[in-house]
Amino acid sequence: MTRTTVRIAMNGVTGRMGHRQHLVRSLLALREEGGLDLGDGTVIWPEPVLVGRSEHRLRALAERHGLPEFSCDLDAVLADDSIDIYFDAQVTAAREAAVKKAIAAGKHVYVEKPTATGLSGALELARAARDAGVRHGVVQDKLFLPGLRKLRRLVAGGFFGRILSVRGEFGYWVFEGDGQQAQRPSWNYRAEDGGGIAADMFPHWEYVLHELFGPVRTVQAQVTTHIPRRWDESGAPYDATADDAAYGIFELAGGIVAQINSSWAVRVHRDELVEFQVDGTEGSAVAGLRGCRVQHRSTTPRPVWNPDIPADGGFRQQWQEVPDNGTFDNGFKAQWELFLRHVVRGEPWHWDLLAGARGVQLAELGLKSSAEGRRLDVPELTL
Repeated sequence: MTRTTVRIAMNGVTGRMGHRQHLVRSLLALREEGGLDLGDGTVIWPEPVLVGRSEHRLRALAERHGLPEFSCDLDAVLADDSIDIYFDAQVTAAREAAVKKAIAAGKHVYVEKPTATGLSGALELARAARDAGVRHGVVQDKLFLPGLRKLRRLVAGGFFGRILSVRGEFGYWVFEGDGQQAQRPSWNYRAEDGGGIAADMFPHWEYVLHELFGPVRTVQAQVTTHIPRRWDESGAPYDATADDAAYGIFELAGGIVAQINSSWAVRVHRDELVEFQVDGTEGSAVAGLRGCRVQHRSTTPRPVWNPDIPADGGFRQQWQEVPDNGTFDNGFKAQWELFLRHVVRGEPWHWDLLAGARGVQLAELGLKSSAEGRRLDVPELTL
């Protein structure tokens, strides 16, 4: 076997997502498997170099996972010719400048979303990467979830007939931080730090809708801050200046209507934290993170509205579970594998910084739609 080492500067891995999903469950998991086997006698061996602002947190993380290299000097890391890829999972407000530096240093870049705090910055990154000739990618993890992969299988197989609508529900109750510790960092609720659920989640909804059903053509949104006062990691109260709920209606190419509610101020009464219901002329499906259930036209019962008698429905029992028919790996890891193949072998890849810019565009237009109280067109982006 020939081992090809790929050195990856990982910035922001002391945070929850960067640590759990990208470092531990993706790259370290690949190392535990002996590397990424390309099937021709070549193995890609990822070598993380941890980057961040807190030396003691980086040191503790490196020691815990047996990693020899970490640094608080991003410029020095980017000046190292042995670094192949720069990965960014920092807070949104810090991402654009760091990614710009990495591109200028000639590094391939793989970044979390949103890629920038505004569309102009996101497009600038995409143009810079194109002009520099580096390979670039944006994390679009939900496409690799088992539930959505099953949903994609149904779409590709024509199960729905003509798709009519998509309805999505996402969210959970994030504690304010006084009586119980909040499950999300406080910067998420400060607009000045790049927080807000529209900025966070609309980029996800853009790629899910775009990839499974078609490009978003219009957006009408209402965003709000339901919980105006929260407590930070040190227990100090602060004003929540960013939105914690966003309700969007999107028209897709072909006339499909999508409605997605996103909220950190909602209690869960569904099977999974995110669910999408897709209705078509021939059938319907409800997909979550892992599961997917269907009801075909031929097996659809005939509900009759009668509020005078109890429902004897058992409506959930009238749906059929879609089988796995395969093994699904961690979604973040699956996309990392594809990006590593793209960098080393030039294999096809289309989740690039322009795709990331579409997500930033939709979030920006959603916020503008809410502020102006009107539906807005979503122009097609080009470089």
